[in-house]
Amino acid sequence: MAHHHHGNEHGHGTGHGHGTGHGQGPGHGHGHGRGDEHVHPDWAEMGPMLESSAELFASLYERALGWLAQEVTEPGLIVDAGSGPGVVACLFAETFPGARIVAVDGSEPLLERARARAERQGIADRFGTITGELPDVLGELDYPADLLWASRSLHHLGDQRAALAAFAERLAPGGTLALVEGGLPPRYLPRDIGIGRPGLQARIDAVEAEWFTRMRHELPGHVAVTEDWPALLAAAGLKPTRSHTFLLDLPAPAAERARAYVITSLSRRRDRLGEALDAEDVATLDRLLDPDDDASLHHRPDVFVLEAHTVHTAVRPG
Repeated sequence: MAHHHHGNEHGHGTGHGHGTGHGQGPGHGHGHGRGDEHVHPDWAEMGPMLESSAELFASLYERALGWLAQEVTEPGLIVDAGSGPGVVACLFAETFPGARIVAVDGSEPLLERARARAERQGIADRFGTITGELPDVLGELDYPADLLWASRSLHHLGDQRAALAAFAERLAPGGTLALVEGGLPPRYLPRDIGIGRPGLQARIDAVEAEWFTRMRHELPGHVAVTEDWPALLAAAGLKPTRSHTFLLDLPAPAAERARAYVITSLSRRRDRLGEALDAEDVATLDRLLDPDDDASLHHRPDVFVLEAHTVHTAVRPG
């Protein structure tokens, strides 16, 4: 399948490809997500971080894809809508060896990474990319999809109901839409970390939920909807099938890669939410992020990663 190079380079979506979108709604740790700062961050620059965070989540995605493989038999075409750097798209190629995979994202630099990954994994002959903004760019697909995966990309689109209808239209009869939205707020530290006031992450969650609501309201064409995903999938003309939540459980003491992910995630929250947190919490975050402080994330033995992502599936009537 040809690479289409065009469209703006900043697309919102990303599902932690992680897709990029690893970002989420209230309580869903926007931390590794691309698409988080919808002021169009430099995705090319964020590529390595997005890739490593998606790789950290590979075990969660492998279990989710194994679960999907029981739902979807031998799909011919799989589309990852909001693929980011292609980590999950390449896992799809592994899970479904007979399928063609198309990674769709607004960022051409991230799709370059996806193509390079497919090349390294020896699957370039059945891997294509399309650059452009969701959901309209899906009109460029040559064929309808047997499986369309949208991981945390939908909530970066103003009109989620219209976007789901557009996703549904791109499915073949009998095709499946797999939507990753929701889950639980991430946890990286115990409630009482010995510095500052206990409950830091819960307070960050509350501020982040407000931030997420503002982010949604500022999106072009924003339409408020009740985030009942199966009901929204049904309203798009699909038959909701199942919902399942997958856990990433990396207990303390965190390995280096998990620790680096937590540091990145909390430093991005510090940058984004600092003004809304109280001075004591900002001071605690600063200590957690200071490599020279013994109480920091760089040195603490009690750092872990516990996250939950929910997958909702629905089928287009055949």
